[in-house]
Amino acid sequence: MAMRGRQRERLFRAVMYVLFAAGFLAIVLVADWTLIRRNFFNVDLAREMFPDVLLIAARNTIVYTFLAFSFGLVFGLLLALMRLSTIKPYRWLATTYIEIFRGLPALLTIFLIGFGIPIAFQTRWHVLVNITLGLGIVAAAYMAETIRAGIEGVPKGQMEAARSLGMSKTQAMASVIIPQGFRLIIPPLTNELVLLIKDTSLLFVLGTTPATKELLKFGRDLLNTRANATPLIVVGVVYLMITIPLTQLVAVLERRNARAR
Repeated sequence: MAMRGRQRERLFRAVMYVLFAAGFLAIVLVADWTLIRRNFFNVDLAREMFPDVLLIAARNTIVYTFLAFSFGLVFGLLLALMRLSTIKPYRWLATTYIEIFRGLPALLTIFLIGFGIPIAFQTRWHVLVNITLGLGIVAAAYMAETIRAGIEGVPKGQMEAARSLGMSKTQAMASVIIPQGFRLIIPPLTNELVLLIKDTSLLFVLGTTPATKELLKFGRDLLNTRANATPLIVVGVVYLMITIPLTQLVAVLERRNARAR
């Protein structure tokens, strides 16, 4: 019976390999590779995109991500501390904010910051302010929960030890608890950074100039003017060049944290 079970498993795996090979072969034989190469992998069009795709679009994407992440990190830390506060109004306010902005689509928040508030108050903000707030407000809600989890993950004995050395609660939190909490949450914060890089693709709704285009807007404009999908492939490759090293860094940090624990 044991042999039959192993034989059935081998037969099943063989059938799966055959089906995969047959499907792959069918795609190779049926696909119009000349048409695919012309419309998705046009080398001449891809060459025309450089160096602008790196010097303008990729640079802007990185700058916008940095601004939104920095705002989200600082504001998220404040929200996390409010969520952990013994003062109930602070806890309620932070909890309400976090639940609202984690529940709303990021695109809605970007519209609100970029158009809703300026129209309501008859004001106009710099595009970098719109970008920083539009993405950072949402990022702060997610980061706040991550930071709170990191702070709560620090053993309570660390606070007691710091207090026994004569530190106030505020001093102990700033110099002992928060630094240790951040070491625990570096991997999820790096994941949040990767998500923000991809969320910059939503910023096209704010309107852009040739000098302020991010990656997706850059590729989309070329897609419309050249009626060819190659720009989207190139932009996708650039995104991967930015995000894959970060995701690999997350894996390294997670393994290091696991060994430390």
